[in-house]
Amino acid sequence: MAQHRRHRTASARIIPVIAKAPDNPPMALLPPVPLSTLADEATAALQAAFGCTPVATAMAPGRVNLIGEHIDYCDGFVLPFAIDRYVVMTACLNGLEAIRVGSGSDKPGFQDRGVAVPGFDAWVVSSVPMGAGLSSSAALECCTATLLEALTGAALPGREKPLLCQQAEHAFAGVPCGIMDQYASTFGEKDRLVFIDCKTNEHSLVPFSDPELTLIVANTKVHHELSDGGYASRRQATETGLAILGKPSWREVTAADVEAQWNALGDPINRRCRHVVTEISRTLAAATALRENTIDELGPLMAASHESLRDDFEVSCKELDTMVEIATEIGGAGGVIGARMTGGGFGGSTVTLCRSAHAPTIAATLHDRYHQRTGIVPEIFSSRPAAGARQLTPLATQADSPS
Repeated sequence: MAQHRRHRTASARIIPVIAKAPDNPPMALLPPVPLSTLADEATAALQAAFGCTPVATAMAPGRVNLIGEHIDYCDGFVLPFAIDRYVVMTACLNGLEAIRVGSGSDKPGFQDRGVAVPGFDAWVVSSVPMGAGLSSSAALECCTATLLEALTGAALPGREKPLLCQQAEHAFAGVPCGIMDQYASTFGEKDRLVFIDCKTNEHSLVPFSDPELTLIVANTKVHHELSDGGYASRRQATETGLAILGKPSWREVTAADVEAQWNALGDPINRRCRHVVTEISRTLAAATALRENTIDELGPLMAASHESLRDDFEVSCKELDTMVEIATEIGGAGGVIGARMTGGGFGGSTVTLCRSAHAPTIAATLHDRYHQRTGIVPEIFSSRPAAGARQLTPLATQADSPS
């Protein structure tokens, strides 16, 4: 879990407390850390660091985006799901005008709405890999907001929580992200994908309950830092392109419009624009395929999405391409339906949709061939769509897969 920037507030100063996290041994298919284990770890660390008993505990999951990349800030559609990797925070009131936060990592809103935030001590643990394109920052934001709801009694209804967390990402992390990550972490449900209309900020749930299908996430271990400018420059290119096209929204732009203005847009803005319009179409087609259970149609859509992100949007890298190439080599005969990079890019993870019976073999092949070709040991796990952010009780933490 990242120790994200700590900001002084009007009524409380934030004091970070750091402890080093243990390393995980490499495995071909890493099992999830049970939610109860994370909650117990956070409770024990809070008691050891601050000598208090928790009065509130919250969780929020990371996310994987099946398809719809870099279009959540372009009025597009996206199709993410919450994963069974979580940020857990637990806290006790300290009677001070200070917020002290401890974390197992060695890396470094409410008051704006008139809510009085009391001083408290908190500890953060996480099983969401950092810098892997799995929204560890959004999980931290949504978990923090959920914990503050518990501590203050001030609920954030409906879209308020993900929108507030998005503002935190913009203001404090310096990443001009769209709404997808925070929405998926907030509104995720077990065995459901979250289909989000990023123009209206409305969402619906798409079933993903077939036990014969598995989603494999492969962390390339090439870490990305979206605040270094690559993400912002892509967003700026889409805004410039839309202005040249003279349209009020990307929803009114067609592929023919982009082709007609290709020279006026100029390179690379023309390719950035082509990615946006084609990715919107692919995401709509993917959602339809899932709803109609025509799963094999997802393979070509995922392949085209990765190629567009690699060639037109230029946010892939050789390690992501290598992982997708290996999945493609395994192919349908080996149980692979489709594969693509997921997340903001510049490193991070891929997602592979596959037949469940082949998942262990696929994971082992991805692990071994990737290691052979890059010299990097990846982290690979499978996840079914999981539940979104919520407050935990001691009883609730006994369930490893909340719903």
